[in-house]
Amino acid sequence: MREKDFARALALFYQPPRPKAGVHPLASVALSARIGENASIGPFAVIGENVVLGNNAVLHPHVVIYEGAEIGDDFYAHAHAVVREHCRIGHRVILQNGVIVGGDGFGFAKRADGTHAKIVQSGVTVIEDDVEIQTLTSVDRATVGETRVKRGAKIDSLVQIGHACVVGEDDIICSQTGLAGSTVLGKGVLLAGQVGVSGHLTIHDGAVIYAQSGIGGDVAAGQVMSGSPAFEARDWLRSITAFPKLPELLRTVRQLEKRLATIEQGES
Repeated sequence: MREKDFARALALFYQPPRPKAGVHPLASVALSARIGENASIGPFAVIGENVVLGNNAVLHPHVVIYEGAEIGDDFYAHAHAVVREHCRIGHRVILQNGVIVGGDGFGFAKRADGTHAKIVQSGVTVIEDDVEIQTLTSVDRATVGETRVKRGAKIDSLVQIGHACVVGEDDIICSQTGLAGSTVLGKGVLLAGQVGVSGHLTIHDGAVIYAQSGIGGDVAAGQVMSGSPAFEARDWLRSITAFPKLPELLRTVRQLEKRLATIEQGES
């Protein structure tokens, strides 16, 4: 509750500047694009053919919206954010600087001679309502089908969401985390900084993954995991407490082995 009250107090005393409504003469807007009421399109922003952009949108300079993208009301995109072709974005979505929505997934097929052929990434990325994505984060489009970030999820800076992933409702993903392709996150999942997820697995509702953990298999609902490879956090805490003592324990074991060998020799 204190955090919520603090946030309300800040909002009372500071509101970030909002550009005036209108299309800057240096912006490029396709004639087939449908722009909602009260939109603000900054200089050097580009809106492609057949884009649908809802009411009250703000596009800062150098934002690029590719052909066929559909975006809801109250969209706010900071400079250099990009929404790729045919991606779909809901209402009240915020993209911070340099976010890429719908970049190609990392897909290649190895040829007989060892070279790599690109696999066309024909799917899309879908961002639901009330999502915020921080700077320089990439949410890849799917090879087929879709990558989806569900309602209310918050994604920090420098995060990689691979193709065909699902990020659940109200999830928190902290900086430098990477989700390999086809990772599914349930509702209310928390991934702390620098978590790595190997892909093609499910982290179920309410799970918490501590920082720098490596996830290689499914995680049960509500489980708290840590370490690389990750295991139950309470066991991990006991393990790391013991880890600095291992050299001393090893010396003690070797001394005991020598004593035992001496005893056995004396008895023989």
